[in-house]
Order: sequence, then structure tokens, then C-alpha cells
Amino acid sequence: AGGVGRDWPADGATVPLPDGTHLVVSVDSYTVNPPFFPGGNIGSLAAAGTINDLVVMGARPVAALDTIVVEEGFPLSQLEEIVESMVSTFEKEGVALIGGDFKVMPKGQLDKVVVTTVGLGVARRPIVDKPKPGDMLVVTGPVGDHGAVILLVQMGLGGAEEISQGLLRSDSKPLTRLLSVLEKHADSVHAARDPTRSGLAGILSEWARSTGTIMVVDSESVPVREPVKRYAEMLGVDPLYLASEGAAVLSVEPGSADAVVEDLRAAGFEEARVIGEVRVSEKFKGLVVLRTPVGGHRILEPPRGVLVPRIC
Repeated sequence: AGGVGRDWPADGATVPLPDGTHLVVSVDSYTVNPPFFPGGNIGSLAAAGTINDLVVMGARPVAALDTIVVEEGFPLSQLEEIVESMVSTFEKEGVALIGGDFKVMPKGQLDKVVVTTVGLGVARRPIVDKPKPGDMLVVTGPVGDHGAVILLVQMGLGGAEEISQGLLRSDSKPLTRLLSVLEKHADSVHAARDPTRSGLAGILSEWARSTGTIMVVDSESVPVREPVKRYAEMLGVDPLYLASEGAAVLSVEPGSADAVVEDLRAAGFEEARVIGEVRVSEKFKGLVVLRTPVGGHRILEPPRGVLVPRIC
């Protein structure tokens, strides 16, 4: 009683503890293709993703467990690199890897490697992920980097100039620094998510549907790196649907939004900013509305299908 589980649209659950805090448990499987990509690999991605799933639930990550399943014949040197990058990411963030499992599948029954993790954290007060009317929408930094990189590599464009020069890389990284801001503004942050898979559009659409509100977003305020914009336009993809693995989106009480952005920037999220707000409309509830540069509005459709398969 008092916790959240299957009724919560996230990869985790909370269990109330006798001292008033909550044990937060998160589970996720990672099956990115390719397993090595500019800016990381499936091991570092799994560790960062596990940490981030706990952080956006308001929990301080404490420990993790992992399961690795590889295809028969998978190069041992690559496996060692994946494990080392996962372990080192956890170590740098002070998260103990306390257990795990390893399996080998016959060749042809698995594509390379799959990593599954369980993360354990403790929250003074879990974030219940319920945006409120009037809230301001805040992002911690540029969106779409990870999805753009994986999409380009999957399409055989891994040699693109920006990638080869290191100007476009996955943003996969732990968001542990975000915790101090979430804890300081615990009364003001009503929702927090990391926009993986279907990107910023996916998170906002889910919030709008679950709360019966509309999300009004200023398209010019959303930070997107120029290489991401350029390649997304070339491929006919809206970058708001591309995954981020090192950014978060928050729904914040309007009177605290400026202070939250200021504290995010002080914590190292230099490009944090307000991108929109949560409104109520009986006619348009459950929708995400994008305010265009010329002053018009268009509906940002909910994601349909999988834009980039096997991305995380």
C-alpha cells in the first residue's frame, strides 16, 4: 500500500519503507543495433539507462543487477569491452553491481547480445509522474542525439562527416546530477521522464493522454543540435520523435520553473530551458500542440509504430 507498480507507465515501481522513504526498483532490457555506436555501446547504455530510470522517479541509485545473453560465437573481446563499460559507468556513479547472470544462445537464435538490468534506489519522495494544468515543461538539454546517431548507423551512414569528426554522438550518459535539483524542488516537480524510444513527442503524448490535458510546446524553444536537425530533415524524420539517452523532460509548477532552470544550469545542464506548458481544453484534451515559428499551431501526432527499431 502506498507504492506504485503496474499502474504506473514506467519501467519501475516503488515500495514504501518503514522510515517513510521508498525503495524504487526499475527493470529494462537493452537490445540496441548496432551494439557499438558513436558515443558508447550497449553496456554503457544499459548502465546509464538504469541509473536514469531511477533518477527520473526521484530515487538515488544504490545498486544494480544484470543479465547478459550473447549469441554463440560473439567475440570475447567485444563482450569484455561491453562488460567493462557497464561496470565502469556504474562505478563512476557510485552504484554497486551486486549480482547477475550470463547465458549463451545457439547461433542464429539471438542477434548478437541482449542486456537486461535491474536498478535499486531510494527516494525520499517518489515522483508520481502526473503533470498538472498550468505546469511549465522543461527539458535539461538537446533532444534526439541518440536516435539520430543510431538511425544514421542503421542506414549505413555511420561515416557521415559530423559523426566521423565527433560532432554528432549519442548523448547516452547518467543523469545523476539531476537528483540534487529534483530533491531541492520536490514540491514543484510533478513529473519527470527520460525521452527514450519515441523521444520527446512520445513522453508528451503519454502525459497528455494520461492526464486529459494538452501540452503546448514552442517549437523554437526545443533545443535540437544542428547536425540532428540537418540529418533528420534529410531523412524526413521529425527530431522530436528521436530518442535521447542523456536528457530529461520535467513538468514543473509555474512559479518555480525559472528557479528549476537556473539550478539545472548550475548543475551542469547548460542548455536547460522551458519549452512549453500544460493546459486544459475540453475540445483538444489528450493532444500535444506545437506552436510554429510563424505563430500558427499544429498537432504533434502520437508516435505510431517504431521509428527506429532496436534503439535501446
